[in-house]
Amino acid sequence: MSTSILALAHNWAFAIFFVGAIALCSFMLAAGHFLGSRAKARTKHVPYESGIDSVGSARLRMSAKFYLVAMFFVVFDVEAMFLYAWAVAVREVGWLGFIEATIFILVLLAGLFYLVRVGALDWTPVRSRRAVKGPSEIIKISNRHPQ
Repeated sequence: MSTSILALAHNWAFAIFFVGAIALCSFMLAAGHFLGSRAKARTKHVPYESGIDSVGSARLRMSAKFYLVAMFFVVFDVEAMFLYAWAVAVREVGWLGFIEATIFILVLLAGLFYLVRVGALDWTPVRSRRAVKGPSEIIKISNRHPQ
């Protein structure tokens, strides 16, 4: 067989696969539309999840701590992904790859130290922070309420 006939055979196979996938998706959507229930009720439009009825509004104010933890997870998860890829190919990349991975880790550590220094990781409210005393300033705490 010539190369043009082989190329045409590959394209026809892809076209048949594509048309079959579209037909299957269309069939499943149409079957769900025609065979599905059509009940109309007020409770039909109420969200229901895991057997618990919704109470209150869905617009909850989340603490900034939640978003900080989420951002730290993403940053360190991406870091772990890059370091895993480097560890898999450590023999191929050689010393240059080791130096690049070291620079990558040092940049992330510099960012982490910066966040600690500016207090971005201090989640305790200012009003509830206690002053830390040194060993020479230890105060003896006694029971103030005699019995």
